[in-house]
Amino acid sequence: QVQLAESGGGLVQTGGSLRLSCAVVGGTFTSYVMGWFRQAPGKEREFVATISRDGGTTRYADSLKGRFTISRDNAKKTVYLQMNSLKPEDTAVYFCAATPRNSILVATTRSDQYDYWGQGTQVTVSS
Repeated sequence: QVQLAESGGGLVQTGGSLRLSCAVVGGTFTSYVMGWFRQAPGKEREFVATISRDGGTTRYADSLKGRFTISRDNAKKTVYLQMNSLKPEDTAVYFCAATPRNSILVATTRSDQYDYWGQGTQVTVSS
């Protein structure tokens, strides 16, 4: 059984920073492509960032490039999302996700290609 647990969310002022963590228990972490998604109230879940199994390839939502950074520590079985220059529109529940599918060679931005999801962590950016 694979479990993902996010942490690090909270309340921050505009312009502030947060680092989210997602610890993975079960399975083989190095076989997982990892991703972060978010869902704001009344909106659909949207892609934030993804990282390849070896951490060498990352992709971001165009609107977030330059502010958010995804990384992973395979020894700690943890993926991170560093968020800088936060804006009120970044307010959302942030989810991490994992996929072991061999068909995904590097990384994926598609939520339907992820098999395991965390419960989410709330990020609130005040103006």
